[in-house]
Amino acid sequence: MDAALDITLLNPHFSEVQALAARNGPVETSGYLLFGVNRIIADPWTTKPRLRLVSHRYVPVADEDRIDASTMHVTWSTRGYMRLLSEAVADGLIPGIVHTHPGSHAFFSDQDDCNEAELARTAGNRGAQGLVSIVLGGDGSVCARLWKPDGTIADAQSVQVVGGRYYRWQAQGQEASPEHLDRQQRLFGEGFNPLIRSLRVGVIGGGGTGSPSALVLARLGVGRLLLLDKDQVELPNLNRLHGSRRADAENKEFKVDVLKREVEAMDLGVQVVAKKTWASDGAVRDALKSCDFILGCTDDHSGRIFINRLAYFYGIPVVDVGLRIMPAQHGIHDINGRVTTLIPGRPCLLCGGFVDPRRAAEEALERMDPDEFKRRKAEAYVVGGGDPAPAVVTFTTEMACVAVNEIIAALTGFQGEDGMVPTRYRRFHARDERFLGVQSKPHCPVCNSTRYWGRGDLEPFLDLIGEA
Repeated sequence: MDAALDITLLNPHFSEVQALAARNGPVETSGYLLFGVNRIIADPWTTKPRLRLVSHRYVPVADEDRIDASTMHVTWSTRGYMRLLSEAVADGLIPGIVHTHPGSHAFFSDQDDCNEAELARTAGNRGAQGLVSIVLGGDGSVCARLWKPDGTIADAQSVQVVGGRYYRWQAQGQEASPEHLDRQQRLFGEGFNPLIRSLRVGVIGGGGTGSPSALVLARLGVGRLLLLDKDQVELPNLNRLHGSRRADAENKEFKVDVLKREVEAMDLGVQVVAKKTWASDGAVRDALKSCDFILGCTDDHSGRIFINRLAYFYGIPVVDVGLRIMPAQHGIHDINGRVTTLIPGRPCLLCGGFVDPRRAAEEALERMDPDEFKRRKAEAYVVGGGDPAPAVVTFTTEMACVAVNEIIAALTGFQGEDGMVPTRYRRFHARDERFLGVQSKPHCPVCNSTRYWGRGDLEPFLDLIGEA
């Protein structure tokens, strides 16, 4: 069975192509791209294979390689292309070409078919995994396809640009907007509901922030939800777990099963996949790699480090939610909420100081070897496992809504053309909100280097030692 194809362009790369097109005005222009490969054996919602290609690097055509260009064509030497093929084969990437049709919509002309067939044959002869071709129309349209090594062509079902703003072009027509979403269409326009309906969104964690996030996303119209959490409902959870009941705690129901039940009871056409496991479980890699957005609603450092890397490797925007409540014996309690958006080109959670690598290692040890964790805990080599932190449903629910609003900002720009805010810090006790100017650390390999941006599948997974 042929895998469905979709293509992700990271905004730093897309912006370079746009800037080049702007400089050339009505004249066609071209460039190269290298793509990381995301092979999905079975999409969790369709069970069918998918191939997602993610832009890893933009390579301009050298000035000396440009031969001729007009409003109807562009011609360049293949010297740079041959170098691109060598790099692609050596690094397991897929080469790509992108050119513009500034005076029309995006389409593949007869001349494109002829020229690309020859370039694709050359790529195949050099051992490349194929050749991607992308056309940008002057009207804002985009089309893309993959020339396979056997000479056949796969058209991309969708092309998306991932940055602070999120854009998607569908090859097929959009489905009609459901009647129950009419009120939000009146605010955001006719394109909003079909766009959010097309999304696959993962929610990692089914607790105080994850449960309201999942239910709000369903009400908002997200077409496919992935829910991940290994925990069962307990009586102390009932003060903040949306959709849960006393019977769920007494029966030790899994949190994700409760949420799945509640979403399906809405009968709003949302496909829900629930997995009773951790995000780092190899069994759910396909599911995570299939997502268009991920909400990080986990309270553990190990899970955060995992999804932190996932965002940059696969170009999947992650919206991470954190809440810290420090009770005071006398005076005002310290109550802080945080939402951080992770995309290539922005600082990661490690650089922001929002995760502790030592705590992450301890949490991983507790899951993999509980006896060894207890022994080290007794000898004071680990610091985790203390009393549970305070939690109040109003605060957890509010931060969940702030997180979901960042996805809406990416889709609509209602907060401005930069879309999602890098880090928003809400101090409930001080009645204020801050926007932190976190910077990438000079030697961070995840966010301050393009080495991993859009790199896709690697062995070991996410280039993490110890991951199969």
